[in-house]
Amino acid sequence: MINAKNKINGVLLNLATRYAIRNPEKNIPKMIKVVERFASNPNQKKALQSLQDEDKPMNKFLIDSFKNINPKTMKLFVRNLGVNTFLTGVETSRKAMREHQCNVPLSILMDPTSSCNLNCTGCWAADYEKTDNLSFELMDRIIQEGKDLGIYWYLYSGGEPTIRKNDLLKLAKKHQDCFFLAFTNATLVDEEFAEALASVGNFTLAISVEGFEAETDFRRGKGTYQKVINSMKLLKKHRVMFGFSSCYHNKNVDVMGSEKFIDYMIDMGASYGWLFTYIPIGKDAKTELMSTPEQREFMFNQVRKFRETKPVFLIDFWNDGDYARGCIAGGRSYLHINANGDVEPCAFIHYSNVNIKDVSLLESLKSPLFKQFNKHQPFNKNYLRVCPLLDIPDKLKEMVHESNARSTHMIEVESVDNLTDKCQKVAKNWAPVADRIRCESNKLSNFVNSKPPRYWDKNWDGTEEVWEDSNKDH
Repeated sequence: MINAKNKINGVLLNLATRYAIRNPEKNIPKMIKVVERFASNPNQKKALQSLQDEDKPMNKFLIDSFKNINPKTMKLFVRNLGVNTFLTGVETSRKAMREHQCNVPLSILMDPTSSCNLNCTGCWAADYEKTDNLSFELMDRIIQEGKDLGIYWYLYSGGEPTIRKNDLLKLAKKHQDCFFLAFTNATLVDEEFAEALASVGNFTLAISVEGFEAETDFRRGKGTYQKVINSMKLLKKHRVMFGFSSCYHNKNVDVMGSEKFIDYMIDMGASYGWLFTYIPIGKDAKTELMSTPEQREFMFNQVRKFRETKPVFLIDFWNDGDYARGCIAGGRSYLHINANGDVEPCAFIHYSNVNIKDVSLLESLKSPLFKQFNKHQPFNKNYLRVCPLLDIPDKLKEMVHESNARSTHMIEVESVDNLTDKCQKVAKNWAPVADRIRCESNKLSNFVNSKPPRYWDKNWDGTEEVWEDSNKDH
């Protein structure tokens, strides 16, 4: 009965999406009405309904996407990311969580290769040997095991993942029910690759750019910016969905948080932007590039302003804890598998107990370090201070020692004590700023005082649980 219902809903969704492509302004509300049939809780329905508000930039974002991105991508985007990942996939994941009493993520990030054709300042991959690769068969196995757990969203990093672009395209063709994203320097994008991306439909690129030419070439090498811009033009020409991925640090934060930069990315055709802050990983990492608390607050405010005014989807990996209700690592919303196969809680936390070559995906989610993340999340009542590396470094130190996890940094082992020591000062200085922002509740999402539920609890029904001590101590 459930399968029959899903098939009927699927037919209706395909039909509604086709109509939305023909006339976005008129038919997107009809498509959203069909998608609402898949929604299982009030928060999902509320989020979908907000997309129909013509006064909001996300409504314009959706209309522009249907007009400017190739139809196959928009069909697969709605079905694979919108429905499979965030609606029906979540229900499958919850069942697995209850049964196995461990985190099951929304997405999986993996490194197809440790190789990279650039040597960017402050990037740990620049230190790596160029010999580690995940085989096609292994990545295919990970994806299939993930789908069995309700995971339909797969991301790639590296190294430079497009060095393996033929294998990645092959995986996207095989798993047309999933959506794929690669964080890339974009220097290997050519006409043939752009055409293939348009053809496969379920594969998007998040292009690394650090601002304009001076800021980008400062870290990535002279001439890189122009290659990035040329790649964006090529992808826009072929109506391929793409976004930008930017690391802000104390040398470029004014540019990264400027209206001029965001507007330029929108004009270039970017649909979304992932924002990260610099993390000093590796023994020789340049700690002087770390953002100050004032710069981080600046980005916090700018991103929220842009969300109210710009038709682009922005994610601030460190400053969006209030939306995610805490740290998303350790399998809570995602995990990372490096090119050697080590299963890590986060791309920025290079410690592990297991290797995916030796265990199943489900077994890796039950590893001691992942259990530690599960046990301690959320790491702080204030969701703007939830990263166990950047915000509460002693918590990461405790979990790594407690789980006996080993360093997975591929060249020179870095002890967790050494890594966390580099973040102590920044964490201490950020704490009072984050606590002050938290008190200014009008700047935060509706989830700010809401504790993440234990998804595997038998009585969990999707309702919100409010922290008893929410804002009383601030």
